[in-house]
Amino acid sequence: MDFFSRPITALSGVGKVRAEALLRLGIETVGDLIAFYPRAYENRGEISLIKTAPTDAPTSLILTVGTAPRSAKIKRGMTLTKFRAFDESGTVEITFFNSPYIKDVFSVGQEFRFFGKIERKARSFAMTNPKYEPICEGKALQDLIPVYHLTEGITSKYIEKLLRDVIDDAVRLTDDFLPEAIRLENNLPHLALAIRNIHFPDSHEALSSALRRMAFDELLTFGLGISLNIRHKNDREGVRFSPCSLSPFTDMLKFELTGSQKLAINDIYNDTVLKCKGDILPPMTRIVVGDVGCGKTVVCMAAIYIAAKSSYQSALMVPTEILARQHFKELCEVLSPLGIKCELLVSATSQKEKNRIYSEAASGECQVIVGTHALISDKLSFKKLGLVVTDEQHRFGVGQRAALKEKSAEAHLLVMSATPIPRTLALAMYGDLDVSRITEMPKGRMRVDTFLVDSTYRERLNSFIEKQVKLSGQVYVVCPSIEPTEDGAKAHEPTSFSSLFKSNDTPLKNATEYAKELAEALPALRVGCLHGRMKSREKDEVMRKFSSGELDVLVSTTVIEVGVNVPSATLMVIENAERFGLSQLHQLRGRVGRGKMKSYCILVSDTTHEISRARLDAMRTTYDGYEIAEKDLLLRGPGDFFSQISADSFRQSGGFEFRFAKLCDDSTLMERAFSVAKDIVARDKDLTLDEHQLIRKMLEGRITVAPSSIS
Repeated sequence: MDFFSRPITALSGVGKVRAEALLRLGIETVGDLIAFYPRAYENRGEISLIKTAPTDAPTSLILTVGTAPRSAKIKRGMTLTKFRAFDESGTVEITFFNSPYIKDVFSVGQEFRFFGKIERKARSFAMTNPKYEPICEGKALQDLIPVYHLTEGITSKYIEKLLRDVIDDAVRLTDDFLPEAIRLENNLPHLALAIRNIHFPDSHEALSSALRRMAFDELLTFGLGISLNIRHKNDREGVRFSPCSLSPFTDMLKFELTGSQKLAINDIYNDTVLKCKGDILPPMTRIVVGDVGCGKTVVCMAAIYIAAKSSYQSALMVPTEILARQHFKELCEVLSPLGIKCELLVSATSQKEKNRIYSEAASGECQVIVGTHALISDKLSFKKLGLVVTDEQHRFGVGQRAALKEKSAEAHLLVMSATPIPRTLALAMYGDLDVSRITEMPKGRMRVDTFLVDSTYRERLNSFIEKQVKLSGQVYVVCPSIEPTEDGAKAHEPTSFSSLFKSNDTPLKNATEYAKELAEALPALRVGCLHGRMKSREKDEVMRKFSSGELDVLVSTTVIEVGVNVPSATLMVIENAERFGLSQLHQLRGRVGRGKMKSYCILVSDTTHEISRARLDAMRTTYDGYEIAEKDLLLRGPGDFFSQISADSFRQSGGFEFRFAKLCDDSTLMERAFSVAKDIVARDKDLTLDEHQLIRKMLEGRITVAPSSIS
């Protein structure tokens, strides 16, 4: 057993109880501990004076203890310990709750570095439960203190203690998979040094360098996966669909196709019918990208029609049962009159119905099956599967997409996405897919007016919610978290490298509590709650009630990005809007304005950060998804987009995900990583050279690429 595979129980101070707590954090081995990176850093190196210290964020103070601590018992058995401390500018009263041992820690005349929020109380100052470190001659204090995700029974100090026990050996035994020439050319530190500085940074510069190295590694891994897939893509042969007229299909539509939709359909026809005529026609791997409501589903229907006219079957996989039912209904309305038989396969389908569908799919009697993950079932087989359609907007994992595609290696693949991306990032995100962009909205679609307000508008906002419901509208309210965090709903995921060093104490609205608050504030309205931790059937039931008009207000996390079409939804309220990427905000805004009533989007944010305000202002004044995406790239860097695809899209069992790249605000780093990936694969298409063996080992189990590649 190597060092990194050793169980965490082999370390001093890790007994059964602690091991179980660490397991809740995903830490089971020494390697897991090393890879348990901080979520943020406290910058305790910038020292303030009492009188000039900021009151809106934690700060560091060097103080001398001026009075002996005194403890007193207060109500419910709680204890209160107080003393005064001072610096050259004034005096501050320091209070600790339920920490009676504190009186033995502080002695009059001792110097400490305190870190916490300072409060002004009339003419005096106060601090409550600050963090503290004694100042000892000859011993320097660490300026940057890592902050880790925690669970009950585990503190940051305990994590730090475990890491200090293993970090030296970890650094000594870490092999750098990146060839030295590449590392030096891109000004990146050795992997071992980066790991040390992630956990125990010597300086801001050292930490920034380490973060860039980790982001580069993630982007390189992703880039290698794409390059390897592209390399093998044209070696495979796909089915060739027969030439056909689309007039019968377009005649069934109740509207005229936009120019963008026609171009996307032409792309699909070329990929599946005309491309490389007379030679090998590789399977289509195309993504149709466009705003919510732009008409991607119609393009998907056209592809299914082309497949059916060639006597091939199609499978359409979507993430929720209610969305599957909606797609099934839409497909049946257009395709059934054309003699194309569609079936619906979801978990709620009775076993008798499932057996019938399995039989008809295997015999070829059924030409189209719409469903959820039920389509991946081993019991489902097709006679002639020629087209697989998935919806990347809803973040199906690559593994799930591949599982469906494996039912026919020759089948064409069509992916739909509602994430408008800048042209400069299209290759990065979808480099193994050909891209069709839908840039026009259907005729008659009204603009969703967008406003930016702060929390002082709460009463007026509630009144506006009531007004929309009285006008027969429905309301979405989106919150960034599911429930309160242990530190009072103030913890947050950093959104850029620089934000790792900043404190953001803007309280997060969470869906669970806010749904209750709204129900109390607006008792006449029917309020529902939806979030990702609910079971699939629970989520489907809540969405069914909302789409059928049984709920007036739906308080939700971003899980409603996978929501169904609700034409009566006229208001989208997004709390803590600064916490979302602009493209994500744009997608959420696209969930309203789909009917005949005037619709609105309200962005609620108390942020004072200059770039955040600029981003939200761009959202308020811009309505084109691609223009928004370009502005976000300019203002914030590419991290926003990697953040959106990180959670599921490219995570595998074992699993690869973007952790640092989604904080990246340097688009040139992405370009360099992808350039390196292309060069490596161009020189060594199967990664067999000695210099690439560590890269090959690193990739194993982390990415899914074509057969005969990394596996």
